[in-house]
Amino acid sequence: MLKKHMIPFIVMAALFILAKVFAYQMPQAKESLLKKEQSDTTTTTIQKTETPEKEPVSLMAQLNFADETLPLGDKRIERKMKKTLAAHAYAHLQTHRLHRKAAEWFPIIEPILAAYGIPNDFKYVALVESGLQAGVSPKGAAGIWQFMPATARMYGLKVNGKIDERYNLRKSTIAACKYIKEMYGGLESWTLVAAAYNVGDVRLRKQINNQNQDNYYKLKLNRETGGYVYKLISMKQIMEHPVRYGYEKPKALLAYNAE
Repeated sequence: MLKKHMIPFIVMAALFILAKVFAYQMPQAKESLLKKEQSDTTTTTIQKTETPEKEPVSLMAQLNFADETLPLGDKRIERKMKKTLAAHAYAHLQTHRLHRKAAEWFPIIEPILAAYGIPNDFKYVALVESGLQAGVSPKGAAGIWQFMPATARMYGLKVNGKIDERYNLRKSTIAACKYIKEMYGGLESWTLVAAAYNVGDVRLRKQINNQNQDNYYKLKLNRETGGYVYKLISMKQIMEHPVRYGYEKPKALLAYNAE
């Protein structure tokens, strides 16, 4: 049995041992916490380094025809594109007729283009060809797709004194698809096909061979053909982003184009 005078001694010894243990563990705990904080800071820094903020994409980088983009960094091309876009703004054209025609034509044109495997952007060819003006061209082209009589007949349209199927939206769109598909087989570029639709396949091929250049934007072409694809891209822009260019989007178009 322990004597009474030994109990305080034991208690004091126990407290002394606990104090030593506590004093030993404190620096270790402090060091462990410091290491954890440093590790967390390093991880956060690495994460920030690995996921930098993306720079906003310029308008020129967004523009394309049939997913074929403009050459970036060429100031001449950029100036020409911006000038054409400005010319198609509402302040210059001052007409909503294009949107009304798109609302009427696109539901018929789009599924036919898709059936023939032709990019949806070719629907803007119809607007550029006949959306801004109606009737027969000085050279004799007519209808929504502005076919010459001989070309129209070649692709299955009836053109005579009694009937002119160039004015039939569905039939003329099918004919245009056949023509476009045939040209793509030789040119292998939708942008060049669009240019060829304006100037003719044979003439465009001649320029490609003479200049040894198959990039539409770098070819030296006549003024109308040289600006044709720029017009198509501008038409696409005002149809898809009308408010940006001063137009108000008709409700009928909301189902086809997203702002």
